[in-house]
Amino acid sequence: MASVSHSSIALGGASASASDYLRSSTNGVSGVSLRTLGRRTMVTATTKSNLYVTARLKKGKKFDHPWPANPDPNVKGGVLSYLSTFKPLGNAQKPVTLDFERPLVELEKKIVDVRKMAGETGLDFTEQIITLETKYRQALKDLYTHLTPIQRVNIARHPNRPTFLDHIHNITDKFMELHGDRAGYDDPAIVTGIGTIDGKRYMFIGHQKGRNTKENIMRNFGMPTPHGYRKALRMMYYADHHGFPIVTFIDTPGAYADLKSEEQGQGEAIANNLRTMFGLKVPILSIVIGEGGSGGALAIGCANKMLMLENAVFYVASPEACAAILWQTSKAAPEAAEKLRITSKELVKLNVADGIIPEPLGGAHADPSWTSQQIKIAINENMSEFGKMSGEELLKHRMAKYRKIGVFIEGVPVEPEKKVNMKRRDAVASTSLKLEGEVEKLREQILKAKETSSEEEVELSSEVLNEMIEKLKSEIDEEYTKAAKAMGLEERLTATREEFSKANAEEHLMHPVLIEKIEKLKEEFNTRLSEAPNYENLKAKLETLKDFSRAKAASDAASVKKELNKRFQEAVNRPEVREKVEAVKAEVAGSGASSFEELSDELKEKVLMTKREVEAEMVVLLKSIGLELEAVKPNLKEVVAEEGLVPNENIQEKLEKLNQEITEKIEEVVRTPEIKSMVELLRVETAKASQTPDDNTQGSQKIEALELQIKQKIADALSMSGLQEKHAELEKELAAARELAAEDSDESVKEDDDDDDEDGSGSGRSEIINPSFA
Repeated sequence: MASVSHSSIALGGASASASDYLRSSTNGVSGVSLRTLGRRTMVTATTKSNLYVTARLKKGKKFDHPWPANPDPNVKGGVLSYLSTFKPLGNAQKPVTLDFERPLVELEKKIVDVRKMAGETGLDFTEQIITLETKYRQALKDLYTHLTPIQRVNIARHPNRPTFLDHIHNITDKFMELHGDRAGYDDPAIVTGIGTIDGKRYMFIGHQKGRNTKENIMRNFGMPTPHGYRKALRMMYYADHHGFPIVTFIDTPGAYADLKSEEQGQGEAIANNLRTMFGLKVPILSIVIGEGGSGGALAIGCANKMLMLENAVFYVASPEACAAILWQTSKAAPEAAEKLRITSKELVKLNVADGIIPEPLGGAHADPSWTSQQIKIAINENMSEFGKMSGEELLKHRMAKYRKIGVFIEGVPVEPEKKVNMKRRDAVASTSLKLEGEVEKLREQILKAKETSSEEEVELSSEVLNEMIEKLKSEIDEEYTKAAKAMGLEERLTATREEFSKANAEEHLMHPVLIEKIEKLKEEFNTRLSEAPNYENLKAKLETLKDFSRAKAASDAASVKKELNKRFQEAVNRPEVREKVEAVKAEVAGSGASSFEELSDELKEKVLMTKREVEAEMVVLLKSIGLELEAVKPNLKEVVAEEGLVPNENIQEKLEKLNQEITEKIEEVVRTPEIKSMVELLRVETAKASQTPDDNTQGSQKIEALELQIKQKIADALSMSGLQEKHAELEKELAAARELAAEDSDESVKEDDDDDDEDGSGSGRSEIINPSFA
């Protein structure tokens, strides 16, 4: 084999030093200058017995080492913190407003505008600013103390919510991040390291999300791969070996579920962590600082205690995924979030979580430093408790925590407050089926009552009807809610409801713009209601409610009629009344007159006097059962004779038409903005009066004045429409028809003395007329 030699003059030039050459005794190549390799391209040439080699290496990017030129030994976190790639952001994070926080933003804009106006004009707007700030604080408190589950989910996912490393740098005196799973990988979605709190060392492990798009891409949005869980496992073994307590921070939507992660053993890595954590003899404390999704969260969450920030969530499946499975649409996520029971309060009730760490109003991102200090306090308190336990006691404590979740004893009755946590879906389905069965049973009962005309059965159905109508109303409310969600109107309805409540709270007339907005939303809802998937169910329940309401009205009327007849018989059968009626009947029979006009004036007066006495008894009777006598039907024979009124065969049609016109006119008047504002103000005053029943004289006067104004407005509108004249004319025609129809019955009463005892009360019968303009 020919030897290969290189001349230093040919390859490196005269300026090359001895330290610049690579020397090897094995490959026969010596004297190759690195500088020369950096300048030359690869060339091979054979000239006689010599081989010349020239190469050019690709220059890489110069390594940007994080270590500063003059490190500060007293820097927070220690000198080694300079090695961390987690640095403060150069630019402040942009504020992000969630949908339900928009009313607060509007108040903030008003405060800024007023301050700007005060600065520009030099005027004093201190009172206005104080009022707006007070209103803002109250609105913030009301909003964040009554959050819905889906709103807490949105807060837990807030882009500006402090991350694991944010909290670590706030609570630790020193922190050194540790990297790698010792298998060639380092997953940035899980961060591990050793830190000290008040001089005590802890092993910190947590999911790390990004603070901006660039960081989120680097951290894979907080979704770990198997390498991340194996890195966490290595640090757990390290902590167990050295006796460091372990604190884990959970903030992940779930483990990364791509094909490569599955191929590399995602499930095995999570299962291995679960098994190992139950065998570690050091205290383990888990804190959910954001969202804890499925096994990706549980893989570092098998602890002696699990704490949750106030607005954190912990779930087996996200609300959107659950809604897509159960309702085939992610728009049902709010309902899914409520059914899943994923908030901190619900999970503490279910013994899944062991405590709640408070957050400031506005969420953890409103005051990250304060939130971190609350976490630090919780860590110190719980670690003090765990410090009194031995390794075996810690293992038993950890095992008992998870063994008690979902425990029940067969054959022992479950407490009522715990029954609600068992088989909720089955309970809902059985309740629906039970309601359908009750509806059918009640319908059969109503039909049977109509056929038999049994008063006892009618009363029984009335008692059941009241309960059934309430159940149907509740079902119909749920159907309307589902329809609003399906049509995508839930947010607009919620916003409009908030504006309506705000207008009522400010105690002034509702703005016409808001009234128009409500009317448009109502019209759109009614127009699109038929498109809702549950429209047929809603329609069927509305028809059932209508039928039951009619049956209830008939039942109530039957009960009132029964009571009225009973009282009437008692009044008529009183000895003094019966004697007077019998005496008058005897005198009328002895006079030989065939009609009322043929009676003498003295006898006519006696008959009318007796009639008025019977009517007075009837008024007392009606008041005793809670009824008011609005008017008594007069004797219209003279009116008919004087005015020559002739009954019309189409009186019933005219009456129905007039009632319809009156109803339409009243609805038209009530829909006007002026009347609507007055009605809303009346509601506000009535609500205030009900809250202070002891001292409501002024409120009662306002209510009476508003009622009079509303009635006067409606009466004026009706009088201008000419409906009152039509009503008066039709009333006369109706009275004439009734009088003529009663003549035959009056003659039969006179001829048949045997039936006088049963029908004698008819001469004193009074009729209640319901005035249309009451």
